[in-house]
Amino acid sequence: MMVRSTFLACACVVMVLTSCEHKVEGPPPAIPVSVITLEARDVPVYSEWVGQTRGGEEVEIRSRVEGYVDRVVYKEGTYVRRGQVMYVVDPLQYAANVNVAKGQLAEAEANLARAEQDVARYTPLVEQNAISRQEYETAVQMAKASRASVQAMRGSVQKAQVELGYCTVTSPIDGLAGSSSVEVGDLIGRIAAGPLTTVSKLDPIRVKFSMSEVEWLRVTKRRRQLDSSARKRPIPLQLILADKSVHPYLGEALVIDNAIDPQTGTIMIEAMFPNPEGMVRPGQFARVRAALDQARGAIVIPQRAVSELQGTQYVAVVDAKSKAVSMRPVVISHRVGATYVIEAGLSAGETIVYEGLQKVRDGAVVAPKRVTVAIDSLLTRP
Repeated sequence: MMVRSTFLACACVVMVLTSCEHKVEGPPPAIPVSVITLEARDVPVYSEWVGQTRGGEEVEIRSRVEGYVDRVVYKEGTYVRRGQVMYVVDPLQYAANVNVAKGQLAEAEANLARAEQDVARYTPLVEQNAISRQEYETAVQMAKASRASVQAMRGSVQKAQVELGYCTVTSPIDGLAGSSSVEVGDLIGRIAAGPLTTVSKLDPIRVKFSMSEVEWLRVTKRRRQLDSSARKRPIPLQLILADKSVHPYLGEALVIDNAIDPQTGTIMIEAMFPNPEGMVRPGQFARVRAALDQARGAIVIPQRAVSELQGTQYVAVVDAKSKAVSMRPVVISHRVGATYVIEAGLSAGETIVYEGLQKVRDGAVVAPKRVTVAIDSLLTRP
């Protein structure tokens, strides 16, 4: 019994000594974050539309004569020049037609020569009353008919030669040739079949898109507010490709439809973009972007500086004196590139967390490191 009491007493002494040696923990260390200072700036307000590309010129290559394909001369997917031979239709039938027409022309010319000789021979005879005037007039009319027949036969020869020339199918423009829809030995015609292939001019490239009626009214009203010289300048357009890269060349509207489509409530617009490298091909889907307005004195922040919780956007605002973080809800007006334009919740001169947002919470103390962010480059991102 005495041993047990002694053991308990020792244990109590150890616990008391241990509790006396326990140190009180201090406040948690400040969280390192990167911060930026907000500035008011003028920001373009962009509008975007989905469009589809097509060649600056697109020509369907078709045969003007009916026949069997004798040769496919061009190489699919390569550039062809204007006048370059692409297909050859079997020319034997059309060469024979030329020879037949030339024979008929020779016969008509012989008949004309005989008729003119008759007129020349009958002219002095009718003056001497050696033949009747009716016989003479008949000879004159026969000469006229022969002359007309010669003219018709010449037209037949010309037509046959043209059709023979159509047996050689050439490209009417410089451009990129597509795949061939026919092979050697296929029967082709002027009406029955579709195009043999398509040749597209890649530089420049066209983009066709539709603008809503509301946007169209906004654009026209905005243009009306400009001075006469600015109103004459076209609105520069950007082309954003499927991989979200921006086409390096600006374009402009080339064709604007004359009416609003009553079924869709949109107006069709076709824009033209330089494409010297041929990177953009016909048939691609792309977005066309234009700055139709400007927000003056706006607060612009990078998208990565915004967090979202239950549908509300928050920004971590850093107190300049205490270095404490305040998670403040903000109202976003619209997105421009990789930034947000803030409608309410922030003001110029305040400091917000740019990097390290996921590590802070409301009331946290931070060790801020000021960084510089190229807002201008973020504004132009797709």
